[in-house]
Amino acid sequence: MGEKTKFYVDVSSLHKEVTGSCILNTVRFPDGSKKMILVDCGMFQEKDYVELNKSFPFIPSNIDHLIITHNHMDHIGRIPFLVKKGYQGKIHMTKATQVLIKPALYDGVKVFQSRYDSFNEPMLYTTDDVDSTIKLIEGHEYEKGIFLDTEERIKLTFFMNGHLPGAAIVLLQLYYPGYKKINLLFTGDYSSKNSFFDVNSLPKEICDDEPITVICESTYGDMNSSEIKEVFVNNIKEAVDAKKQIVCPVFSLGRTQEVMLKIKQMQDEGLISKSVPIYYQGPLGCKYNLLYESTENVLGLNENARNFYPANLTIVTNKQKEHSIIAKNDCKIVLCSSGMGTYGPSRTYLPAFLSKSNALIHFTGYLSEDSMGRAIYEAEPGSVCQLLGQEVKKRAQVEYTSEFSSHAKADELITFLKRFKHLKCVLINHGEESTKHEFSKRVVNEIEPKFTAVLGEYLYRIGPYGFANKSYNTKYQPVK
Repeated sequence: MGEKTKFYVDVSSLHKEVTGSCILNTVRFPDGSKKMILVDCGMFQEKDYVELNKSFPFIPSNIDHLIITHNHMDHIGRIPFLVKKGYQGKIHMTKATQVLIKPALYDGVKVFQSRYDSFNEPMLYTTDDVDSTIKLIEGHEYEKGIFLDTEERIKLTFFMNGHLPGAAIVLLQLYYPGYKKINLLFTGDYSSKNSFFDVNSLPKEICDDEPITVICESTYGDMNSSEIKEVFVNNIKEAVDAKKQIVCPVFSLGRTQEVMLKIKQMQDEGLISKSVPIYYQGPLGCKYNLLYESTENVLGLNENARNFYPANLTIVTNKQKEHSIIAKNDCKIVLCSSGMGTYGPSRTYLPAFLSKSNALIHFTGYLSEDSMGRAIYEAEPGSVCQLLGQEVKKRAQVEYTSEFSSHAKADELITFLKRFKHLKCVLINHGEESTKHEFSKRVVNEIEPKFTAVLGEYLYRIGPYGFANKSYNTKYQPVK
């Protein structure tokens, strides 16, 4: 029997579209041994898939290694549930992600608690489960490969990724004596740039020297970077000039800091007055703000970007101040979490300002289908929205921009993939179903790897030279 049948890894995506990121890699060695490696263990946030949060299509105690690409809930949100169900191995991530993940996971418990209190939904995990999870985490430096096993068959290396601080491109290299090694590269949620730090390119030897299989995200795989319209600055300036009240829902990590920095730049350039009051409310975002500005610079940020607070900023920490902000009809900018409007202070601000004709609600990122933000954005002007059990007439101006997105667009992903001189296989991952297929066509036409496939209900057998065998329909059943 040859290499293709004796030494391989079965790659299966256990999420169908954007959220709930979890890729199961089952490595089969020529001696008959097997290792199961998870890349990410995220929370499903789309309405159609939330039931999948309650179970795993495998036995958690059978997983040998867990690797995390970055600190977003759709990539980390079910790690404590995995631990609760029996996983006891190490959890590998970058050192920056190790710092960022703790407040995120504890905040997740608060979200579960609120849903339990409001809807009697069972809690997936508790603070005790998060405590147990934190003990299993190991943080690693970029570009310093480590072996995950004593036999030195599984090597992990993290490389820089501009998606957000601590984010990584993951390289898994699988070894067995007498066999060509298998190279698997996971892009994670990928961007080549970030406003807060410089992104090192992949080392030349990774791109040039050996056959490689890339598991590539495709969140914006159906559009080019040239299609993204930068409207935020103009929309905010016009609203301030018209003395409107402005509400911007923002994600706690990454988006909060980027939007603050953008508003500060607008002030510095004289586009808006520094006298306009700016408020921020979001407990988790405040914790991340402190990490961004910490003197230890644990996130490795550029010094000139860590001063990102706009002038005249007030941090809101109590309901009394929240109600005062809503009651006053003065021109102001309110930044609040969550970015999709479903959780946190956004649940109070959005219904209150949607009914005001002199208000602008400006969304700054992805809105899932069942989010409050999507409902508000898609509602016709003058229509009545059902929000948290109340009827609210849409009188406010509502805008959306994807210009802050930290995902590469299709042309940028193609440029990234073209860097690999021996690209044998591309597995398309992390996108809406139609988008993944659209991007797959583009990869086939513009790059022409030996094999391209869309991850979903199928697993793909990968050997040292890419695709090694026919795919198998797993139907989300345990891989034995």
